[in-house]
Amino acid sequence: MIDELSGVRVFVSDVRVGDDRDAVQLIARAHYEHQAEWVAFTPEQLGDDFFELRTGRAGAIAQKFVDYRMGLAVVGDIAGRTAASTSLADWVRESNRGRSLWFVPDLDALAARLHGGQ
Repeated sequence: MIDELSGVRVFVSDVRVGDDRDAVQLIARAHYEHQAEWVAFTPEQLGDDFFELRTGRAGAIAQKFVDYRMGLAVVGDIAGRTAASTSLADWVRESNRGRSLWFVPDLDALAARLHGGQ
């Protein structure tokens, strides 16, 4: 599904991403089929391994989005995960300071970030 948030085309994914190859396929679909600048996932679509930083899965997937200049938004509540992992909490905080990977509670918060709000 495509959503126009603050003038930015966001592809709200309806599929699970298993690895960085899946991410590349989804990036291509979002860009070529929908002219999207961002892709939004729920935490569930990324799976538990994404949030276990030691697996390297999050870094590999996030790097593909950076390489292809496509924004990645994780949309949903991850408070329990960040409370349980200092390293994840630090990564989320640092990512939210950047321009390519954001963790937001809902699409309204993503729209506000895309509009320039924090």
